[in-house]
Amino acid sequence: MEKKHAHLKMIQGVVNRLSHNSFLLKGWSVVLVSALFALLAQSENQTFIYIAYLPAIAFWFLDGYFLWQERLFRVLYDRVRAMKEEEIDFSMNTSIVKDSIKTWGDIIFSKTLLVFHGTLVGLIVIIMLVMLCMSKGGK
Repeated sequence: MEKKHAHLKMIQGVVNRLSHNSFLLKGWSVVLVSALFALLAQSENQTFIYIAYLPAIAFWFLDGYFLWQERLFRVLYDRVRAMKEEEIDFSMNTSIVKDSIKTWGDIIFSKTLLVFHGTLVGLIVIIMLVMLCMSKGGK
């Protein structure tokens, strides 16, 4: 039982780190987009609104990757949990469980990520449209 417990602890450590990274990505995404909005408001240079798409979309894809990896390790955890003590080899290879979950592309557009990151990108679109309407109204 000691080997199984150690292996499960290793896998859980990876899951915890991936989950923490996902949390940090969401925070950085909001901070960077907000900072670009602040620069936009201060300078009225519309380039900042286009630049805001870069961190929003990049962090969305990266967050999807971390969630995909986390799900792979959760399936690996369940697999190791069901193993007999003598079968434990301390493998962290998730390719053996890859077919058990959705693809990275599917996870990027999962409900949880779509609500958070989609809202952020939608906010950028709304701000961009407001800026365009204001610039046309001022001419």
